[in-house]
Amino acid sequence: MVDESVQPQVLTERSLEAVADYIKSGQVKRICVMTGAGISTAAGIPDFRSPGTGLYANLKRLNLPHAEAVFDISYFRNNPDPFYVLAQELYPGKFYPTISHAFIALLARKNLLDMLFTQNIDCLERRAGVPADRIVEAHGSFATQRCIDCKVEFPEDKMLEHIQASRVPRCEDRECRGLVKPDIVFFGEPLPRDFSAKSPRASMADLTLILGTSLTVFPFASLPELVTRGKPRVLFNMERVGSLGSRPDDVLALGQCDEGVRKLAKALGWDEELDTLWRNVVGDKEADRQSGDATKQHDELEDEVNKLTEGVESALKLDDASEKKDEPLGSTSKSGLVNKGGEQDEGEILKIPEPKEHLLNSTEKKVEQSAFSDSEPEEKQEDEQNDKAAGPSSTSAEKESRTGEKEGAKQPDPEKAAL
Repeated sequence: MVDESVQPQVLTERSLEAVADYIKSGQVKRICVMTGAGISTAAGIPDFRSPGTGLYANLKRLNLPHAEAVFDISYFRNNPDPFYVLAQELYPGKFYPTISHAFIALLARKNLLDMLFTQNIDCLERRAGVPADRIVEAHGSFATQRCIDCKVEFPEDKMLEHIQASRVPRCEDRECRGLVKPDIVFFGEPLPRDFSAKSPRASMADLTLILGTSLTVFPFASLPELVTRGKPRVLFNMERVGSLGSRPDDVLALGQCDEGVRKLAKALGWDEELDTLWRNVVGDKEADRQSGDATKQHDELEDEVNKLTEGVESALKLDDASEKKDEPLGSTSKSGLVNKGGEQDEGEILKIPEPKEHLLNSTEKKVEQSAFSDSEPEEKQEDEQNDKAAGPSSTSAEKESRTGEKEGAKQPDPEKAAL
C-alpha cells in the first residue's frame, strides 16, 4: 500500500470525488474498464471465488478432482454433464444487467470508453448496450458455440434446445460427433486472440476502472499492471486485490460495485441519466429488485449457488453410476488443442490459479512485471521463497508445476485465461 502521506500525482486526493473532477476536467479521453464476476452478483449470478459463498467454494465438497474441474477441458471431454447443469442456469436470457453494466454503457455513449476487458461469460455488457467493438471477452462467452474436436460452429437455436432439455449437444457431422460447448475458455484452452491483440490498449488509458474481480487468474490479472504509471486506477471491489493501492493515484472504493458506481455517477452529475438508462434496459421491476434489501439479495444468491451445486452433484452421481473412466486431468497439450485437421490453436493455455496468498505476494513484489513481458527478474529468488512458503511438505511435483507455469508466462503468444 502507498503511504497515506504520499500525495497523488494527478488526482487532488484519493477519492471518487477527485476521480469525478478529473473526468470533468476534460483530461480524460480514454477510459479502460476491467470487470469480473462481482459486477453481476446483483443480477443474481453467483461469483466463482468469494470465500465460503462463491460457486467454487461449494463445489469443493463434491466428488470432483478439484473445484474448477467443471470448467476443465480434459474433465469435460469425459464428464460434460456437470458443466451443462451449470449452463442451464447461467445461460443468457435469465439475468439482467446491473447498474454497473449500465454505467459502462453510459461511458460508451459519452465517447469515453476506449475498451472493456471482461472475465464474465454472461453477455450482460452487450445487453446493457456496450458496443461489441468495445468489448474484449477474455474468457469467451455463451454468444457462440462449436464442436471441441472439428471446431465447426453449432446452431444457436439447437444449442438452446439442448440446454433447456438438459441434453449434452454433439457435433452434427456424423463422422465427428464430438462434444459441443459454448465458446467459453476452459482451463486447458487458449484465450481468444482478441485478448492479446487489444491488451496493449490498457497502457493508453487516461483512467482505468476495475470492478468486481479477485485478480487471481492470469493473464487477466496482469492487465492493471499495464496501466501507465501516473494514470489513475480505481478499484470497485469488496476487498483490495493485486497491487491496487500501491500507486499514488490508486483509489480504492471498497464495497459493493453498484454502490461505488452510484457514488461516482452522483459526483459526476450523471446519477439521474444513469438510472434512466438502466431502467430503460431492465425495467422498473428488476431495477427495484436489484436496488432492494441486501439481505434478500444475499439469500437469493445463496439459493442459486446451492441449486447449482446440487445439480452438479446429481450429474456426478449419474456419471458414477455409468462407471465412466476419467482421463488424467491436464492431459491436454500445453500449446493448444488439436483440431480435426491436425493444426493447433495458438495461444497460452488457461491454468487453475495458485492459492490466493501466493498470488498476492507475487503481485506485490513484482508490480512492474506483467504476464505479457518476456523478462522475469529475480526468478530464482522467487522460487526459493515459494519453496520456503510451501514448507517441508512441498513436493518436487509442486516445484515442477511452478516452473512450468513460469515457462508458460514467458510466451508472448495470445494469452491464457481462467474463469
